[in-house]
Amino acid sequence: METDEILHLPISKIFETYPVALDFFKSFGLEYKDNEQSFLQTIEPLTDDYWELYGTNKEELISTFTDFIIGISNFTAVQKVETLEVIAGVDKSGKHEECSLFLRPGEITCIVGPTGSGKSRLLSDIEWLANTDTPTKRKVLINGKLPDDDFKNSVGGKLVAQITQNMNFVLDLNVYDFLILHAQSRFLDNPEHKVTEVIALANELCGEKFSPDTPLTFLSGGQSRALMIADVACIGQAPIVLIDEIENAGVDKKKALELLVNKEKIVLMATHDPLLILLADQRVIINNGGMSKLLFTSESERKYYHKLEELDSTIQAARQFFRMGGELSCNDD
Repeated sequence: METDEILHLPISKIFETYPVALDFFKSFGLEYKDNEQSFLQTIEPLTDDYWELYGTNKEELISTFTDFIIGISNFTAVQKVETLEVIAGVDKSGKHEECSLFLRPGEITCIVGPTGSGKSRLLSDIEWLANTDTPTKRKVLINGKLPDDDFKNSVGGKLVAQITQNMNFVLDLNVYDFLILHAQSRFLDNPEHKVTEVIALANELCGEKFSPDTPLTFLSGGQSRALMIADVACIGQAPIVLIDEIENAGVDKKKALELLVNKEKIVLMATHDPLLILLADQRVIINNGGMSKLLFTSESERKYYHKLEELDSTIQAARQFFRMGGELSCNDD
């Protein structure tokens, strides 16, 4: 938005687009009689007493206000990521990797390999938008291009969200207040509605439900991760979600992935779980720190997934049975 447009735009339109602008008006004691008047019309009647009280002048206030609106506009502009590519680098021995990665919104890609093979390194390369400046010498392209400093600054840390198995809160807030702060910091419309949506979705993902007034520090590991997944999907503006081994995270894995995919996120997940692997659209195999093979999930593998799902359901039911105090008798088969 250009400076001249900001200054002549009706106040009602500014407040509608950027609700936080109301706080600016309150901070500077600005009053207006008509919602359709512009910012320039609002400050026109101000007297010398006003300028002395607030320690500013007309030119400085105009500059401060336009910088404020432009800053918010840049912050809330969500970067549209159509594609993410990881161009092959080298493995731990310096040998050129066998494949590259091509990712799109709404797709799930799994990173598969033995412990210590380099799965987390690939996630890190993406998070840091590597440009041959990491040990793997990989390049990460966004929409077919190397992201420059302007792009990195414009996303303001919103490009990548990472969810790990070891996540716990230390904030002295309850769930509702934490989510409201996050929603307001993103300048979302109707933040209360978003918070309600996140809590409802999080409770669908975890085994034990929690309420909006539950302190964050009271949440279990599974509840914490369910909350963060729902938060990333609904409030967080990061188009890329990196997940590091959540198979034992105490959340409904299938629902969690469906939620992220439905929100058009690019999902990249390091995992050993065969169910998660077969839910993905593709999987990259990591050996000796390098990408050695790229496999696309076949129809026969999807059929095999349903067999594994039945077995997993049986195990989950048994886990829940004993968790709730169940006891097997000698007559049970």
